[in-house]
Amino acid sequence: MRLFLALLFFATPALGDIEKARDLMEAGQFEEARAALAPFARSGNADAEELIGVMYALGLGVEKDPVRAFEWYLRSAMKGHPGAQSGIGWYYEEGIGMPAPDLVRAYMWYALSAIGGDPDAAISQEEVVKKMTQDEIAHAHALIADYKVWMYPFR
Repeated sequence: MRLFLALLFFATPALGDIEKARDLMEAGQFEEARAALAPFARSGNADAEELIGVMYALGLGVEKDPVRAFEWYLRSAMKGHPGAQSGIGWYYEEGIGMPAPDLVRAYMWYALSAIGGDPDAAISQEEVVKKMTQDEIAHAHALIADYKVWMYPFR
């Protein structure tokens, strides 16, 4: 119990600081928001990483850079962040920052995002599957099974 309380004590300020960074973004203070997010992103906080990905994806306070956005989203997505997972799915679906679209990986990331609780991910998954062959769908399901085991072991 003591360990739980200690972890809660140390985690709470980070959550509050990330919410302050979100507030700064909503106020259009993007440089300040990025400065506030940077230490949390460097320490591996998935929410901070996803928000920095958003900044690069949309060019908010930084030069728009789809490759850097993808990398920030990927860091967050690998930790199970559903919003970042949907972002990765979209990048794969559209082929942004890569040689060509990859519908198998798009479907996989949308599915993982849906498992993680993103309500829009299932809609994206339904749209991308319309463009896929049966072999691609089967391959995507194999990848989903590989990732789900360690990303969402209890779902």
